[in-house]
Amino acid sequence: MGEPLTERSGRVAAARRLTRRAGRDAAGAFLAEGRQAVSEALATAPGDVREVFATEAAAAAHADLLAASPVPVRLVTDRAAAGLSETVTPQGLVAVCALRDVPAGRLLDAPPPLAVGLAGLADPGNAGTVLRTADACGAGAVVFGAGSADPYGGKAVRSSAGSLFHVDVVRSAPLGPLVTGLQERGVRVLAADGGGETGLDDAAATGLLAGPVLWLFGNEARGVPAELAGAADARVRIPMRGRAESLNLAAAAAICLYATQLAQG
Repeated sequence: MGEPLTERSGRVAAARRLTRRAGRDAAGAFLAEGRQAVSEALATAPGDVREVFATEAAAAAHADLLAASPVPVRLVTDRAAAGLSETVTPQGLVAVCALRDVPAGRLLDAPPPLAVGLAGLADPGNAGTVLRTADACGAGAVVFGAGSADPYGGKAVRSSAGSLFHVDVVRSAPLGPLVTGLQERGVRVLAADGGGETGLDDAAATGLLAGPVLWLFGNEARGVPAELAGAADARVRIPMRGRAESLNLAAAAAICLYATQLAQG
């Protein structure tokens, strides 16, 4: 592997630019940090991994994983690794991966039984958690509408726990035309809404979740935009019998997607 690269190395400097969205979009790449993310990248999308950076300690700790890497593994100093991390305690293992965006048209060509649309979701932690939940519940795609958090940011990638490499990701898609196009192809569009006219239990009992289904989730504070929710086939609320005013967006998404998974068998 040679001598460790420092933070002044051209390769490290180029990778450090990927910690910003503008840099990711310009290079068509993002950073996946930690064993879980790097392992999933190498196992699921090895052709998308461009190179791996590791400190000497991380290279020793993950020798089994790195021995099978089909791409170069470059040693870096601890300081260089810290510059590639967005965490307080860097893990010292980072892969540079190609962006995994797919065009919205792919969903129209072959709608999956379950998909998720995010309208203005702002928190990157929620973005990654919804990705992970969608993966766990068998969703085929997650659409990040214009103005939503970038799923390739460090916090979102960590929160997805590798699921970013398992589902199709669509970014910056206009959700209105996509909703219309999917409805024309027989997809039922459901908007998660605390004031919705249909309870989730009723939606399950009456076959609304049977699929194919696109679930719409909105901004953490404002919910799904009124115009988009009005275009949905139903606005669905989660019945709550306790005294909590509302649920965290990621928790609500988990409940809705799990109920849909059960309904679809």
